[in-house]
Amino acid sequence: MDENYERAKRRVHQLKAFYTNLISYIVVIIFLAFVNYLTSPGTWWFLFVALIWGIFVVAQGLSVYSKRGIFSKEWEDKKIEEYMEKENE
Repeated sequence: MDENYERAKRRVHQLKAFYTNLISYIVVIIFLAFVNYLTSPGTWWFLFVALIWGIFVVAQGLSVYSKRGIFSKEWEDKKIEEYMEKENE
């Protein structure tokens, strides 16, 4: 297959995974907030879950939407070249 097609397919898969994670995050956090309100309204423990999971959602979003993410195509190509140079030595 064409390399551009494979890259586009991988990007679409990453976007789909990000949006799935984002929707899951929103639904679960709303549910946990509701459960928290019903069971222990004085302690807002759902915020800890929201913060930790939210950090991962933001990190995933940054990696998907930044052109030069830590594991971007440019990074992969650079690492491949480095390893090939080491093999040739």
